[in-house]
Amino acid sequence: MANKKRWSDLSPEAQAAVVAGGVIELIITAFALRDLRRRPSAGVRGWKPLWVLGFAVQPFGPLLYFVLGRRRIRQ
Repeated sequence: MANKKRWSDLSPEAQAAVVAGGVIELIITAFALRDLRRRPSAGVRGWKPLWVLGFAVQPFGPLLYFVLGRRRIRQ
């Protein structure tokens, strides 16, 4: 195995960057889940449960949902 870094090996700045990235991913995923829950099925491209599974692929799943997964709802 390659030389793996441990959390304690990272500088405080690197640790802060990892934590900030994780928080940003959580926020984006929460917004995506909220939008998916509130949006009618006609406003979503694809099957809603599949999008929920796709959100597990961080950070690409939620970002792809915002870019490709939503349809404009005409009122």
